[in-house]
Amino acid sequence: MREKPAIIGIGRTKFGEHYELDPEDLIDEAGLMALDSAGMERKDLDACYISDYLLQVTNKIGLEEGFISQLLERNIPIERMRSFSSALLNACNAIESGRYDAVLVGGMEKMTDRWSKIRDNLMLLEDHWAYYAGGTPETNHELLLREYMKSYGIRSDNQEKLMMTLAQISVKNHRNAVKNEYAHFQREIDVKRVLAARAEEKRVLGLYDFAPISDGATALILASPKRAKEYTDSPVYVLATTLATDYISYSSRPYRAGFIASKISMENALKIAGITLDDIKILEVYDQSTVFEMISLEDLGFIEKGKSWMELHKNFEDFKGFYHLDSKEVYVNTDGGLKADGNPLGATGGAQVFEVVKQLKGEAGQRQIKPDGGLLFGCVQEIEGFGTKVYVHILGGEKCGK
Repeated sequence: MREKPAIIGIGRTKFGEHYELDPEDLIDEAGLMALDSAGMERKDLDACYISDYLLQVTNKIGLEEGFISQLLERNIPIERMRSFSSALLNACNAIESGRYDAVLVGGMEKMTDRWSKIRDNLMLLEDHWAYYAGGTPETNHELLLREYMKSYGIRSDNQEKLMMTLAQISVKNHRNAVKNEYAHFQREIDVKRVLAARAEEKRVLGLYDFAPISDGATALILASPKRAKEYTDSPVYVLATTLATDYISYSSRPYRAGFIASKISMENALKIAGITLDDIKILEVYDQSTVFEMISLEDLGFIEKGKSWMELHKNFEDFKGFYHLDSKEVYVNTDGGLKADGNPLGATGGAQVFEVVKQLKGEAGQRQIKPDGGLLFGCVQEIEGFGTKVYVHILGGEKCGK
């Protein structure tokens, strides 16, 4: 079996509205932090994989590879992907093949300057038919919720409980972000505010059910196991990185009460890593909306289909900082998730990996978790589009690397 790539350095910026900064300022800060934490210099890098969705639109930057080459002052191979997870997957393949020994993976986005100008671009990322029908980036989330309620016969009192559960998810993630110094929103909210926003907008889902638009950058240093040992005694290994896809048109999919790509990607990742769901105690899910967090727990296998609203509702009656699912403690989005940490698309997956690495190394500060039985494995889910592409990464510490 091939030895697994190791993460030996991580870095990120604070997410938020960075009107005063250019994309190069953001990726420079994140990249230097990653290199510094690895104890590595730019000259030690063999290659670089970077990600962004919209820099050509928001900042008129083309051929991002040359942009990064200029920042690094290096002529190494550099490739650009759309999502951070895509960049990470390709970097892992390159390390495992033996082609490279040390790679920088970075992601950046600068979205707040042109938010009103890029909404149509975001719509096209999700479903071109919805775009031509006038659907907004938020529309599909409400359609997903309605399809879920219809599929599992959730009505009247149960529907009210489901909607309260979604509000509690938002409150939970904002509370987690208070202890995250990099988060876009470091402030708590309450259920009343979530419900009031829905009522004010006269929508099923309101302002506090969705992740914000953010600016920011993230980076990590990925190395072969042999190279990693030159820099650290405590690497975090990428035990599995998988991808599954689905139709671009949500309405054309046979299954619409969740994302089949999440299920397939998770099943494959568990097989590759050689572990079970019981081994995973920290999970970063792609909560672009509160609906996504709820349904992802089903898609990834932690809760039976159609039961997540019920299980989470019970958990929030006496919430202790984690979900108690089938006798297991599962900590979800300890950094605040996309909802409160922020969502600069090309950098978002890197923030999810950043959090799991920090937790596995015991370096998460005030938000450090200490589950029963210890913490050996973590899992990251990143979604491109509206469930069109789903990546799952399983990370583990030193004893899990071989």
